[in-house]
Amino acid sequence: MTRLVAGPFNRVEGDLEIRLDVEDGRIAAAYVNSPLYRGFEQILVGKAPADALVYVPRICGICSVSQSIAAAAALANAQRLRPPENGAHLQNIVLAAENIADHLTHFYLFFMPDFARGIYAGEPWAKAAARFQAMGGDAQREFLPARAAFLRIMGLLAGHWPHTLGLQPGGTTRAIGRAEQTRLLGYIAGLRRFLEATFYGDALEVVAALDSADALDAWEADASGGDLRAFLAFSRHAGLERLGPGPGLYLSFGAYTQNDGHAFARGVWDGGATGPLREEDIAEDHARAWMVRAAEGPRPPSRGLTLPDADAADAYSWCKAPRLAGRVAETGAFARQLVDGQPLVTSLSTRSGSNARNRVIARAVEVARLVLLLERWTAAVRPDDPFCVTAPMPDDARGAGMIEAARGSLGHWLDIRKGRIFNYQIIAPTTWNFSPRDGNGQPGACEAALVGAPVRAAEATPIAVQHVVRSFDPCMVCTVH
Repeated sequence: MTRLVAGPFNRVEGDLEIRLDVEDGRIAAAYVNSPLYRGFEQILVGKAPADALVYVPRICGICSVSQSIAAAAALANAQRLRPPENGAHLQNIVLAAENIADHLTHFYLFFMPDFARGIYAGEPWAKAAARFQAMGGDAQREFLPARAAFLRIMGLLAGHWPHTLGLQPGGTTRAIGRAEQTRLLGYIAGLRRFLEATFYGDALEVVAALDSADALDAWEADASGGDLRAFLAFSRHAGLERLGPGPGLYLSFGAYTQNDGHAFARGVWDGGATGPLREEDIAEDHARAWMVRAAEGPRPPSRGLTLPDADAADAYSWCKAPRLAGRVAETGAFARQLVDGQPLVTSLSTRSGSNARNRVIARAVEVARLVLLLERWTAAVRPDDPFCVTAPMPDDARGAGMIEAARGSLGHWLDIRKGRIFNYQIIAPTTWNFSPRDGNGQPGACEAALVGAPVRAAEATPIAVQHVVRSFDPCMVCTVH
């Protein structure tokens, strides 16, 4: 057996190191290390509750809106507030805009450049993959202006991005009129044009309606063009459907709150069946983290303990190990669409489960669905109605904000005592997916997904490892908040 230490990884958000045990040309075990500690949960203790809206967006510059929405939801839960319909629409629009931008950024800037690496130079598709070359590909030059134009939504509705203060427990501070509503629709239409001409090479409605793995295969073969078709071809030849299997348990907190629930359902998917999510089943295990360990073992986040201990025995990461009823769960777009019952993702799960290829396909399907929702939410805004409501902040209260960021389930748990934050706990999506082993020795989702991946001769950071890691799209700075 030989040992490799892979990292730091480029084209992921934050610091990441993975120790790999290699036997007979394949990974026998993986140990994921988040080597940075930041301590936002400690920073918040003693602050006024509303200060969370200032601090938590600064956890990350990529998914800051997600952090804002989760904090606003936790405060709203503590205040017993419910945003008016306009406020809910605008919160959903801003969050969806960030998530769409994250999905497309992941595709064009983080994931696809791996196919243009020299290790694939001898492949028959290498010439086509040059379009996605890091720092110099035509695909990036086409994508970035479209992304910038689309993110003008943030300036219009949130004031600026990242780290907006426009998202509040009771809605949004920004009310829009008819002219701005029309401008929003124009920004969304611009993204639709880019997606249909360049990303999909087809109408959004066609992609959103794909209902099986066979239908996806037929769609790929039916026409040429579109960067998603290029991904489908490259990933099939590179064997990504056989890389990075998931744990079999998938989690979604529910995405985009609406009067009748969520646009994408809340729940768990376990071995072919969808079931309810029980918040009381969530607990954080510190057994292999550089954290003080509670005497009673793993705690629910509502009573979470976050005290650093750089000398903790047997630890190898600053990341805790969240578990669902003691089990490892995967979160992200694949899990979200699976829990929601999206037919294509459900069919892909039946055919090959969660893997490096299917995670990217799920994100692409989600983008199509989200743009259609953006159009609907924007058209539903009634400019003459309220956009925000307020209520007094209680001196003593608890609240939870459980939402879906691009990378998966994000939870904020807030405890207010005597008008100040007594405890604030966060579980980010990458905390779920990149957790270390727990007290029972169970590896985290990514650690387990890497087992069995091939290692070519003389590879320092194996290309298969890079595909698997980037299929989860880790955000390590959120992980070590």
